[in-house]
Amino acid sequence: MGNFGKKNPMHSNWGSACSDSDWGFGSDSRFGDDSRFDRHSKFKKPCKVCKSHDDSVCDCNFKAPARQLAAPLNSDCVLVNSVVGSKAVQKVAEATLPFTAFTPVIPAGSTIGPVSVVPNLAGITRNTTIIRDKVVNIGLIPVTIMVTFTAPGSTTPATATLSTSLPFQEHTDFPGACPEDTVIEPALVVEGIFAQPGVPVIGTTGLVTTNAILVKIVLRTTITVIRPVIVDKHGGICDVNERRCETTTTPTTSTLPAP
Repeated sequence: MGNFGKKNPMHSNWGSACSDSDWGFGSDSRFGDDSRFDRHSKFKKPCKVCKSHDDSVCDCNFKAPARQLAAPLNSDCVLVNSVVGSKAVQKVAEATLPFTAFTPVIPAGSTIGPVSVVPNLAGITRNTTIIRDKVVNIGLIPVTIMVTFTAPGSTTPATATLSTSLPFQEHTDFPGACPEDTVIEPALVVEGIFAQPGVPVIGTTGLVTTNAILVKIVLRTTITVIRPVIVDKHGGICDVNERRCETTTTPTTSTLPAP
């Protein structure tokens, strides 16, 4: 801009931008009674620019530059998820466990006392598939089972333990659901745990015995099926895939991943 002098930083080769009075060194005849600072007022007033008859106006309005899209949109339609349906459902995880599966092995003919079943909800495995008008859900829930038993001829109770996974499966009727839809399912909630000793089971020798315990867990959740659709500015709706519900003549066989 200019070469400021050493004595006054506001002096340049083109003259002084402000007089000495602006720096507190006296008065300046270039400013009238309407100077920027009135000795009787603490507020600023308009003043005339040095060597100019124009009022000095410094009312600056800065605006951020408008953001530009990387590429302009070429459609006024939007893509949204349409809810095909939502249902509260129950699933049942159960298995019949022979006495020989526990550690230590429960002797045949033992008297079974309290059975404790502790599910690991964080370890649940779920595989969900949609077929025409149905949602099929298969999974496993890890459990730790502790059985108090009294062996034949003994009066001292003992405890046997088994850590395993109980399988569950459920198919829910969902009219209108199609294979290409999406399922949203929140975490499973345990509604009840049941244990029933004395259930018939096929033993290692092929004979049916009652040396087993049936363990059942009732689970609850909500299944919501959604589908992507296109909505225009008039509210018209069309499916992203208009043939999503067409079925083939041969039923699809799905092999689900192991836990």
